[in-house]
Amino acid sequence: MTDKIKLFEQKQIRTHWDAESEEWYFSVVDICNVLSESSSKDPGAYWRKLKQRLKAEGSEVVTNCHELKMQAADGKFYKTDCMTTKNILRLVQSIPSPKAEPFKLWLAEVGNQRLEEIADPEKAILRGADYYRAKGYTEGWINQRLQSIEMRKELTDEWKARGIEEEKDYAILTNEMTKAWSGLTVKEYKQLKGLKKENLRDNMTNIELVLNMLAEVSTTAISKAREPKTFAENKSVANEGGKIAHTARKNLEKQIGQTVISPLNASDKPALEIQGDYELLEE
Repeated sequence: MTDKIKLFEQKQIRTHWDAESEEWYFSVVDICNVLSESSSKDPGAYWRKLKQRLKAEGSEVVTNCHELKMQAADGKFYKTDCMTTKNILRLVQSIPSPKAEPFKLWLAEVGNQRLEEIADPEKAILRGADYYRAKGYTEGWINQRLQSIEMRKELTDEWKARGIEEEKDYAILTNEMTKAWSGLTVKEYKQLKGLKKENLRDNMTNIELVLNMLAEVSTTAISKAREPKTFAENKSVANEGGKIAHTARKNLEKQIGQTVISPLNASDKPALEIQGDYELLEE
């Protein structure tokens, strides 16, 4: 997940990239203020008034809002109404503004990079590698991380095929799988590494990434073989996939005489690439 500030005519638009859903989310308040040119000192005033009108009209746009924590001008994070590009385009139709058409073109430009990546997946890989290099990660770690992204996408695609749609359900299944292989819930794992909002995988060692990938690819394979019909069945499959990685983890720890569940995080990026022979994880 990535939070960024994008500019439209020198005005800030807060955005959020959700890797799970592969969607950009835009701050509705920021967009309303840009298009309405509201002079109110209360940045949320126009959106609150517009939201009331849309609700009264029975518009589905309001129901498609997602509350995400975004950083405000005071540096603190607050829950903020956000929408995907598709729903923002719908919202724009409700705001009488001469800036509406240029704004649509701006949205298209923002989304163009993602469209390029869909047409040519190699661009997504190269951009991902460049992103992690810019952050200071090592080449060895980057290779593992990019593989883990692919494994995660295959798993979420499989869950979608099994009828899993709600974000909270993805979180529950991920938590079940993570606890099965690591012995920790996602929350406990992040606490061990001293994380808050940061992405857990971006703070894993290369060994932890490999184990997590093994859990995910195992869960995907079992799910495809069994075709679970209910959420409970999907949860059971996630647990079994995680246990396969748990067995590999215990075998490795027996060989090296220490745990591979590490408190290391991205504050020391070179340390995340732990050197050694861990090919037995993939056997």
